Formats: sequence, C-alpha cells, structure tokens
Amino acid sequence: MKAVLVRRVVRLLLMPFAVTFAALILLASAPGAHAATDLSKVAEALRASPVYVDPAASDLLSASDADALAAKIEDADKPVLVAVLPADYPTQNLFTNLRTETGVTGLYAVRLGDRFDARADSGVLGQSAVANLVTAVGSAGDTKAQLNDFVDAALRGDVGGSAPATWSGSGGGGGVDTGALITAGAVLAAGGAGAYALVRRNRRRHEEERRAALAKLTVVVDEDITAFGEELDRLDFHPAEAGADDAMRADYERALDSYEKAKSLMAATRRPEEVRAVTQTLEDGRFSLAQLAARREGRPLPERRGPCFFDPRHGPSVTDATWTPAGGTPREVPVCAADQARMADGHDPAYREVETASGPRPYWDAGPAYGPWAGGYFGGGILPGLLVGTMLGSMMATPSYAADYGAGYGGSEGGDLSGADFDPGDFGGGFGGGDFGGGGDFGGGDFGGGF
Repeated sequence: MKAVLVRRVVRLLLMPFAVTFAALILLASAPGAHAATDLSKVAEALRASPVYVDPAASDLLSASDADALAAKIEDADKPVLVAVLPADYPTQNLFTNLRTETGVTGLYAVRLGDRFDARADSGVLGQSAVANLVTAVGSAGDTKAQLNDFVDAALRGDVGGSAPATWSGSGGGGGVDTGALITAGAVLAAGGAGAYALVRRNRRRHEEERRAALAKLTVVVDEDITAFGEELDRLDFHPAEAGADDAMRADYERALDSYEKAKSLMAATRRPEEVRAVTQTLEDGRFSLAQLAARREGRPLPERRGPCFFDPRHGPSVTDATWTPAGGTPREVPVCAADQARMADGHDPAYREVETASGPRPYWDAGPAYGPWAGGYFGGGILPGLLVGTMLGSMMATPSYAADYGAGYGGSEGGDLSGADFDPGDFGGGFGGGDFGGGGDFGGGDFGGGF
C-alpha cells in the first residue's frame, strides 16, 4: 500500500513533464499514426495498477482522472482492472488474451474508443451480474463518467476476492529512482504513514486469521484422510480374488486413486479455500467404495447422493431426513442409514465435532473456516440451504466470506495470480454474437463472448 501511495504522488509530481514529453512524441509521429501498445505491456501495467490508459487513447481519460479511478479501486481492495484503449486496437480474443497475459483473477473492463464491455472470472462476479453492469452504464456519455459509474456499481456489489498483491509491490511501470522515492516519501510522511500502518496491520491480521483457519482445517482433513485409509484397509478386497470382475477392480482403483490424490492435494494446500478440492476427492472415493460394496454383495448399485450431512466420514447418504438446528428452522438433509435409524428412535445423530476455543462443537457452529471443507463434500449449490440458520451458514452468506475463502464456498479467489491457468468459458460477460456493449458485431464474436 505504501508503494501504491508513493506511485500516486510521483505520478502527480511528474505529470506536467509527462504531458509535455507525450506531446513531443505525438508531434514527432506521422499525422494520425498512433501505435497501440503491445498487449503484454498493457498487462504489465495492470499488474502494477488497476487502471491503464493507452498513450494513443490519452484523449479519452486524463492522467488525473485515471489516478483518481485507480485510487478508488485500490482503496476498496477489490480485483477490478480497467483498460482504456484506442478505437482501432486489435480486438480478436482481446479479453481472453488480456486475462492470460495479466494472470490476475478479476473483473476486467475495457473502454475501446467509444465502446465499452467487461468480463470477469466467475469466482469474482457472475456473468449475469457483469452483463447487467455493462448494460447499466452503456449510455454514459464520456469515458470518465462511464468508467466511474461502472466501478462504483461493481464495488457496491459482491465482487469477490481482494486486490492482487502486485498492486502493493514495486509495480511494472519501469521503476522510480531513489531520489524520487525519498521526495515522495517526505510528502507522504505526515498523512500517509498512519494510513499505511493501519492497512498493513489489517492485512497482517487477515493473513494470520487465514493461517489459523488452515491450521484448523488441516487437523480435520487429516482425520478424514486417515479414516478413508482405514476403510480401504478394512475392505479386504484383492483384485485377483475369486468373483472379482473388471467393474469391481475399476471401483477399487478409483478409490485408491482418490486416497492418494487427497493426500497429495492436502500436502500442497496453502490456503483454506484449497481444502475444498481435497474433501471433494474424498467424497468421490467413498462413493467408489459404496459401488464396490454393492457389486460384491450382489445389491443394486447405489444412487449418487451427497455424503451424510452430520459426518461425511459416514459415507454416502441413503435418504433425506428432517433436521432442525438449535434456534433454526426445519430442513431436509442427506443422512446415512445409521443416523436415519438414530433419529427415528428419537436420538441425536452422530454429528462431526471439531475443536473450538470453547470446546468441541458441531462443524456448522464452529466458525467460518469449515466452509471450504463442507463445500467440497456437498458442493456450493446445495450447501447454503443445508446450513441456513447456523453460524457457518450465516457467515457464508456475506460478501466478506467470499473475499476470504473464495466465491462459491471455496472457489477461485479474486486477485489470485493464476496466470494462463483459467477456463475461458468461465471468464465471460454473458454476451453473444459479438455484441460489444451494445455497439454491434465486433470481429465475429471474438471480443463479444464468443470464445
């Protein structure tokens, strides 16, 4: 953040010289010949700051207006990236290529001459929301008004994640010499030091909370992996045993692969939201074991259902049962046969307890860290309905939860540096047929959602 503030002051100090220098360059160029910046340079600039204005489009947004817009985005700490490009900038696969070059999971807005459009990773903002935002600002008059309206509306919504760490670093704008930094630092000393200290303290606390959450999850997931390994040991199945067929061997192999994959994923996990992939893998493995058991016993193959809500270690559920959390409303939850019998006899189910500061608690009343863990087992789609009225469910319904643990209960977090590792189909704005912000067909759809 300090580096960001320094860059703002330096830009303000050097602005008159930059304007003069740019004017000299334009005068030296052939009339009407404005070379658009290479996309890699645009991406490099966006990794250092949320707003980029191409020199050939400097008449669309002034440097001071660009700085003000960048400051607004930085202050909100959200992964919103804005590029202002000349009308004749090459458009084929522009958004996809820009996202690939930048490598930042986020919401991308591009003003291209007098046209405007946007795209976003689904973990940051859904396609319908992006489309609605673009439609809402489509009639804005000038570039400044349109971009500010778009950013304001986006920041008021549920943009997931936080700003990329590179915005707080040294940036990619070519560097600033030590003398300039000292001068800027002196200007900032009085008013900026306190704000910087506050931001740094908040970010440090945020990272400490995430590390503590991962430590809690590590204990629980390791228990889940161990329990699954013990199930494999008790299975007493050998691929060459009498009666074993190819389907049984395939089930067994999938279960073993799930066990090894879960261990590997957990060993590589560095953030709480990454736990979702581990528990999803375990759920897949347990279903393979359920299929194998049915084949060996000559029973019909089980329906693919979610695991037991009360403790996923119980394996796939067999039915739904009505359950009411303390102080909540009744809802249907998937249960295993054993818990179904317990509840039918008037007893409590054997629910999963985890350690908290106040002692063991059911996972749904133990804090926000267990959202990614549960999300892998039950999926982001059905989980909110299962957890309505619980502590975890209430926390997961807030935008701040998505910023901390990823949209979709453990999905990609905005601001991540994923590089080219993203699904182009997951990076859209809801447009088709080449419609560029209502401005008509644009290169056969390459810049309008036709990836």
